[in-house]
Amino acid sequence: MSRICEITGKKLQRGNNVSHSHRKTKKAFMPNLHVKKFYLEEEERWVTLKVSASAVRTISKNGLKAAIEEAAKKGYLVNY
Repeated sequence: MSRICEITGKKLQRGNNVSHSHRKTKKAFMPNLHVKKFYLEEEERWVTLKVSASAVRTISKNGLKAAIEEAAKKGYLVNY
C-alpha cells in the first residue's frame, strides 16, 4: 500500500528528529491519508480514492470531477 495521495500527490517525506542537545535521528513524516468513497454525479457511480485531509478540502472547493481531471493531468491518478 503506497502512501501517496491520489489527488495532491503528497507522499512520505524524510527528515531529522532533533533533540534538545541537537542529536539528529532519522524520522519519516507521513501524510494524513484516508481511503474515502466519493459519488461522481456525472457518471452516476461511486469512486474510491486514497486522499489526504487537504485533498478532501480541495475536492469540496473545486468539485470532484475537476480535482480528478487535474490529478490525472499531473500524473497522480492513473485510472479511476
